[in-house]
Amino acid sequence: MLFNSLPFLIFFVIVTVLYFVLLHKVRWLLLLIASCVFYMFFKPVYILILAFTIVVDYFAGILLESEKNMKRRKKFLIMSIVANVSILAVFKYYNFLDSSVTGLAALFHWHIEIPYLTILLPIGLSFHTFQAMSYTIEVYRGKQAAEKHFGIYALYVMFYPQLVAGPIERPQNLLHQFREKHPFSSQNLIDGLRLMLWGFFKKVVIADRVSQYANTVFNHPGDYHFGNLIIAVSCFAIQIYADFSGYSDIAIGAARTMGFDLMINFNRPYQSKSITEFWKRWHISLSTWFKDYVYIPLGGNKVGIPKWYFNLFIVFLISGLWHGANWTFILWGALHGFYLIFALLTEKARNKIISFTRIDKVKWLYNPIQVITTFSLVTLAWIFFRGNSVSDVGLIIKHIFTMYHRHPFQLVLKDPSGAIAFTKSALLISILMIGFIVYMESKVTPLLKGFNRRPVLDILFMTLVSVLIILFGVFQNSNFIYFQF
Repeated sequence: MLFNSLPFLIFFVIVTVLYFVLLHKVRWLLLLIASCVFYMFFKPVYILILAFTIVVDYFAGILLESEKNMKRRKKFLIMSIVANVSILAVFKYYNFLDSSVTGLAALFHWHIEIPYLTILLPIGLSFHTFQAMSYTIEVYRGKQAAEKHFGIYALYVMFYPQLVAGPIERPQNLLHQFREKHPFSSQNLIDGLRLMLWGFFKKVVIADRVSQYANTVFNHPGDYHFGNLIIAVSCFAIQIYADFSGYSDIAIGAARTMGFDLMINFNRPYQSKSITEFWKRWHISLSTWFKDYVYIPLGGNKVGIPKWYFNLFIVFLISGLWHGANWTFILWGALHGFYLIFALLTEKARNKIISFTRIDKVKWLYNPIQVITTFSLVTLAWIFFRGNSVSDVGLIIKHIFTMYHRHPFQLVLKDPSGAIAFTKSALLISILMIGFIVYMESKVTPLLKGFNRRPVLDILFMTLVSVLIILFGVFQNSNFIYFQF
């Protein structure tokens, strides 16, 4: 069930109303049934996969808590992780490994036949798998008590607002909330609806609008050159932020209307002054997951420098693979790993230049340079993330950096039917949209909380946003980008 659809609007109203009508002791059951309906709306049979991992991890948690022998506890944890990762491997990575192995064999003129699985990736598989794994790991570490109530644990994994695209919650934050009483609060309702409305605006007015340009160019990169590609890449940078943060806003808002608090997933990432800062602000629930469960167990930065660099690089390589079974995602993760390592290698030299020029004392110039440089590096990496294939990525980068065209700034856009669209103002629109995103992050988002003390402004804000959604929204029930992961 898509958030940006009429069925969800009806679903949300019914579930929220029933939640406060029913007694507290049966509310968990309502949310569990509602979450099952929500998930089965996409492809009903795949709920069996979710049920399998829920059963495995539920009993794994109980065994981990009751067992005192460390070797046996580690075996139970490994069994749980293997069960979860195996599901991911089959549904998400099997065909990728198949094509990669057969492609490599073809280079050596070897003939290998591996059966190709004609299966669809269960929606949100990577998200709820990681959330389930965080539970068993935390129980193993002794930081979370095993949940004895099967229904409550199932709800922890399946809670509908964040089921298919996060935020990836931790058991310490979410599990106890299902047992707590959440009386109706008009303030929670208003705060939640306001945040949901803002999320809808980012999705249907910004993300889906700029995606029309980005998709046309990225799906036919050979037809376009410097000017179009620069705009398309900028549009995708806007699209992916507005799309994913919009989903997170809707998810957090929907939960808040019922009194639940989900973790913040974005914190003005395009205002970051470095790649390190960017990853502290972008998809926070995933970046902290990798930090706590991969980076730190590998040794983090408490090891020798070569091992430290290896830890950084391997985490981002795995992060790229988590996002998608395609070499483009792996290269995207590798590029971000390279960014961080390069920054560490050049830190002393950069500090000397800064000290010599004293440019850091000129804040009005130095800060924008840092933000623009970081945004440019992140946007360059988005080419790998969005490109349909490695060859497409190579073609786009070649045409951008060589300005390969007799008229590189000619902004003519062709749609698949061959019709010509007038786009002379596209570059200006792209620049303005990027500026608006940055302004929105720094000014509008913090204001959302401040409206509680200004009801008149609150009404005006929500009315204005609603009008903008009606006038400029793209209502095609398009999927959120991160649904594919």
